Amino acid sequence: MSLSENLGTSHLVTRVLNQLSNVTESVSANPSCGSDDSDTCRNEPAALRLKLFAIAAILLSGIIGVGIPLVGRRFKLLDSRSGGSTGFVLAKAFAAGVILATGFVHMLDDAVEALTSECLPDVPWQRFPFSGFIAMLAALGTLLLDFLATQYYERKQLVSTKVKTSCKASTSMASLSGSNEIMTIGEDRDDNLDKDPEDMHIIGMHVHATAHNHAHGHGQMNHHGQIHGHHMHGEVELSSHGRHVVVAQILEMGILSHSVIIGLSLGVSHSPCEITPLIAALSFHQFFEGFALGGCISQAQFSNCSAFLMSIFFALTTPAGIGCGAAVASFYNANSQIALIIEGILDSISAGILIYMALVDLIAADFLSRKVNYNMRVQVSSYVALFLGALSMAALAIWA
Repeated sequence: MSLSENLGTSHLVTRVLNQLSNVTESVSANPSCGSDDSDTCRNEPAALRLKLFAIAAILLSGIIGVGIPLVGRRFKLLDSRSGGSTGFVLAKAFAAGVILATGFVHMLDDAVEALTSECLPDVPWQRFPFSGFIAMLAALGTLLLDFLATQYYERKQLVSTKVKTSCKASTSMASLSGSNEIMTIGEDRDDNLDKDPEDMHIIGMHVHATAHNHAHGHGQMNHHGQIHGHHMHGEVELSSHGRHVVVAQILEMGILSHSVIIGLSLGVSHSPCEITPLIAALSFHQFFEGFALGGCISQAQFSNCSAFLMSIFFALTTPAGIGCGAAVASFYNANSQIALIIEGILDSISAGILIYMALVDLIAADFLSRKVNYNMRVQVSSYVALFLGALSMAALAIWA
């Protein structure tokens, strides 16, 4: 073998050793991208006991939070109809602050942390703000879904209302026909008995008043005897009810999508030092979110069965996520690339949905309403409740 070939071979071996050395240094400099065995507080039996306690505590917190507005509506403690009582308005303002802080402080921050992790390759994850971009797309998608769902509910209820109005109009026409027959009979008897014309005038006024009442109850009658109903107030009520239904359903969708993630995050942990503060933080988190969702469900006036199913589904999601996380904790790596990407995308979607719902469907819809604007005491109290809810939920970011 010639000298040049020996030099080339040694140069190649040197380059390979240098590459291996760089890889080793990068892995040792960032051990979090591997397994979680480096945790000094690792204690799997103690962590499992804490997870079981967390399931019970978070489940109970969710049930209490979502149940308070529903029980208040059930026993007339909170009037959720026609904008609601002052107490219900303040409760909704507090809930809106909770949802807003959840989107901005919790979900969006977690999404940025996951999608900009050093465990992900620089291209494309470090070159573009995917978390904000996905949150923007989720907000725009929520706007489209909000519009389409509202249109669907309004048309569905309008068709049902038109059918009921037609039946009432037919009944009114029959009633008016009967009144006219009575007047005709009365006129014939008066002609035969030669009664005073003033009596005839009184009878005519009575029949006209009857027809007038029917016309205002079901619409106005024209000279052809057709009834044209004025349903402006009814349409407003239908539109308002449809909006409340859509808001409650989309809000639950946004909350559930990140409840699974936070449940998994707690379930896969082997560290009691990490789980202990998370139990308290997530219990308050679940209570506040349940309170916000329960207020929207209450205002939508679902049937008892539908309200119960939506509430239970919310309360069970995070505990179910903890259970699934505990089941896969032995082989699940929260710092793997696939796990980080999925977590970041879901958190971004949740952030976009919750921010849109808080700003558009909760804050703007209530704080620009006549009930708040024309009552200074309610206005000031609503802003205090809004900021209190947002700051309370934001403060939980210290622990979770």
